[in-house]
This record gives sequence, C-alpha cells and structure tokens, in this order.
Amino acid sequence: MSLYEDRVFPILLDWATRPVYRDRERLLAQATGRVLELGVGTGTNFPLYTDAATEIHGIEPGESLLALARESASQCSRPQRFHLQTGDAQALPYPDQHFDTVVACLVFCTIPDPHRAAAEAFRVLKPGGQLLALEHVLSERRWVQRLQKGMNPAWKHLACGCQLTRDTASVFRQAGFRLNKAAHRRHPKLPAFAGELLDGVLLRP
Repeated sequence: MSLYEDRVFPILLDWATRPVYRDRERLLAQATGRVLELGVGTGTNFPLYTDAATEIHGIEPGESLLALARESASQCSRPQRFHLQTGDAQALPYPDQHFDTVVACLVFCTIPDPHRAAAEAFRVLKPGGQLLALEHVLSERRWVQRLQKGMNPAWKHLACGCQLTRDTASVFRQAGFRLNKAAHRRHPKLPAFAGELLDGVLLRP
C-alpha cells in the first residue's frame, strides 16, 4: 500500500462522505445481535452502533487502516464488543450462518469481485438475517450513466479502486438476497456521479 492509500485517501474519504452521516446513523441503528462490518476502513461507523449490536466483528484488508479502526473502537462505549482483523470480503474467515447482521457501507464499489463478496455475505448470515447496505451505484438516469462511465477509468485510480458503474442491487439479488426495504434513491447533497444510493435492508431468506 502507498502513503496516499494508507494516509491521504482515508482522510479525503471521511471528508467526502460527511453528507451521508445521518444516513449511516439511521442504517446502523438497525444492526442487531452479532454483526459483521465489511471494510471497516478507519472505523468511522463504530460510534454509530447501538447497544442492540451485542458483538461487532470487522474486516479490512489494509493493516494500516485497521490500526486506525482499532483506535476508533477503543474510544467507543463497550469497546470489548469489537473484534477486528485483516480479511477479504471475497473469502470471509467465518463459518456459515454465523451473523445476525452484515453491514456493507460504501465498500462494494471497491471489491474486485463483488459477486463473490455478496455470496460470502449471504453464506455467513443466518436465515432471516439482514444485510444493511449503503452503496453508491450506477445511476438510472442516462446522462448520469454516461458521466459515470466516462469518469470511471480515471476515478478508480484516484479513489483507490472505487468504481462508479456498479449495479450492486443486481449483485445482491443474484446472491440470493431479497431487497425488502432497500431501494435506489438520489442523495441531494452528493454530486450526480456519486449521488445515487442503494440504501436500506436486504434479507437472507
């Protein structure tokens, strides 16, 4: 990992995603039981979990980011709830049907094989478990799609692998999830190329 990826980009990302703070807060309030967060980054989400999340596991492929996440966890209430390790969302180091909740927050845009990661999330969830998703996705508006596709080659390098053109709802459906209360919506405070979100709760039947 480079200095840019380890130190500079995480700060830029935390700043750029401030407009979705309330969205993350609302979503994570629904996390219950044993929780797995995919791609914890610097641990920005950790203070937003309620006491209903009794055990919080998190993975992050980058050790330098994981060190920042551990520091964030140590400053939260009941820090003993947090269990963090390096890991790959495409090959989760957990047994089948282990979690009540999986959290995917602005992470599926960067995973190299999102279909494999969605299948893994499905595998580790208990039947009836919930996937809480907040992901920016390919727009349904044609002019925005053209903008996203035109920007994507440069964007994915500037944003450390982030893709603007993912149809993440379809990825989750193909893995077996039911969208339930999850839907596409446009965020009024984000730029058009990153402003369409898949937001809400998906269920593992």
